[in-house]
Amino acid sequence: MKIVMKFGGTSVGNGVNIRHVADLVTQYSKDNKVAVVVSALAGVTNSLIETGCQAQRSDEKHIQAFTASLLKKHTDAIAEAITSKTIQKEVTEITEKSIAELEKVLTGICYVGELTPKSKDYVMSFGERLSAPIVCGAIRDYKAQSQFFTGKEAGIVTNSNFGEADPLMNYTTHLLRERLDPVMEQGVIPVVTGFIAANQDGIVTTVGRGGSDYTATILGVALKADEVWIWTDVDGIMTTDPKLVAAARMLPQLSYHEAAEMAIFGAKAMHPRALGPVSKENIPVRIRNTQNPANMGTLITKDPAANETKPVKAVAMIKDVAMVNVYGAAMVGAPGSYAKVFDVLGRNNINVMMISTAVSEANISMIVKRGLLGRAVSNLEIALQERGGLISEVTTEDDVAVIAVMGANMKGSLGVASKIFSTVAGKGINIRMIAQGSSELNISFVVKEKDGAAVVRAIHEEFNLDKA
Repeated sequence: MKIVMKFGGTSVGNGVNIRHVADLVTQYSKDNKVAVVVSALAGVTNSLIETGCQAQRSDEKHIQAFTASLLKKHTDAIAEAITSKTIQKEVTEITEKSIAELEKVLTGICYVGELTPKSKDYVMSFGERLSAPIVCGAIRDYKAQSQFFTGKEAGIVTNSNFGEADPLMNYTTHLLRERLDPVMEQGVIPVVTGFIAANQDGIVTTVGRGGSDYTATILGVALKADEVWIWTDVDGIMTTDPKLVAAARMLPQLSYHEAAEMAIFGAKAMHPRALGPVSKENIPVRIRNTQNPANMGTLITKDPAANETKPVKAVAMIKDVAMVNVYGAAMVGAPGSYAKVFDVLGRNNINVMMISTAVSEANISMIVKRGLLGRAVSNLEIALQERGGLISEVTTEDDVAVIAVMGANMKGSLGVASKIFSTVAGKGINIRMIAQGSSELNISFVVKEKDGAAVVRAIHEEFNLDKA
């Protein structure tokens, strides 16, 4: 088989974990062609973002202290992950060179006093640029051949939407095949940095937080992989959060659509954009646990499991959200009134997660991230009052949670919604807002946050999600 394996931040969290990853990779590479995609060491990307933002108003001493601590973190990982002194020395020299470059970049931001989206992407790229050589060195330490590449060197080309760049798939596919296929044919394991790429001018871009999953599926498509394996710290995608329901069960198989819904609603194991490339080419994806490799995890394919008849497969709770209710009699029968509301939010970089509206057209209810609530309300009030009093009132609720009930077999199954809402009502809990997409793959509704966990447990029990 040809397999693309992606290892997340927890899987490469420290030198001991990296050595374990290298062992896994070399074991599988004996009978398969393997390409590896790696994230930054645990916590490194967050610290890079924080330091990059602080560099605008910081001094050189703070920057030097940060880069010194980053160098120690990575040299410690090198010492733990690699036993060969020769390979240790090689990787340490690469690490020192990268951190010296990072220090210059941060110092430049400090002098200019500005962190642009372009320079922020450049700063964030160092996490993966520091981890990939260590993983590559650890694989070589197991007597396997390996070579590391940045996403740019491998051939991932994107547009210039810094922070959330989209790959130019045709060009990217051509370059990846041209650069990586010959390497793999020679029995060399390529280790590619996740998350980072470059635009057509060769300037570093990133494909969004958690984008290493996305990088892996891009590689999977370009290299015509048999499967893409996302190694993480959970056995697979669960029926719900095990912290809420101890009896939560791993789902052995899901469709792309189901997995995408679950990823969007917070399933820890998968990045929402990652399934786009593989679903078009029908390449299976597995979610597997680095610490439990005997478990084959959750398989994601075009169709759900043939023997799966349950209408509901999973239930999730999304916290840290808020509800915005917009009311205005002037919206009734006024073409484009909803468009004006969403235009205001879009121009202020506020993503609407969920929408519900009445046929009267007099009000809209929306769910946004709780941290964006103040900005959403103030901008709506100012902008829409300026447009001739289109809205008369904006109210909010910041103590809510979204419950999402998902499953491909919900489509066409009679009485599922009735059963869900009867279960909630049976707990004496009021529903604040409801939405269902035309795909019928999920029903989402809003309850008070204090009731969220009870709702999840009740639905999980009602639909027997703890049983296969």
